[in-house]
Amino acid sequence: MLQHSPILTPVITLILWTFVMLFWMALVRLPMIAKLKLKPEAGERTSELALKLPAKTQWKADNYNHLLEQPTIFYATALLLALVGGGEGLNLILAWCYVGGRVLHSLVQATINKVMLRFTIFLLTSIALLIMAINAAMIILM
Repeated sequence: MLQHSPILTPVITLILWTFVMLFWMALVRLPMIAKLKLKPEAGERTSELALKLPAKTQWKADNYNHLLEQPTIFYATALLLALVGGGEGLNLILAWCYVGGRVLHSLVQATINKVMLRFTIFLLTSIALLIMAINAAMIILM
């Protein structure tokens, strides 16, 4: 039986957090669509639907979309690190920093949506992810 790498725990945590945001988005967005009496066709193009919804409602959907963008690089990097034996120590700390930062980013975007605060969190998590990617490259290329 294969032993799992510790870095897989932050991976599954971010996956589960993405589902939390999906459900939060649905719990807020669907009642608003009903309240505004929008027809199903209003959702044909999500960019057009977003213009019809209040900003605070749309923030959750925007964040859900964000969780399906850059985190894909995190998943690939973390899985690579797990496969090559680099899923502990500094990389594990960086992975948890990335996941914690993405959760914080979600909470900021979904509630108060202060752009500079969001950007700062995004920048810090991006740096953590970049260091993880460099560490993975060094393991593979050395």
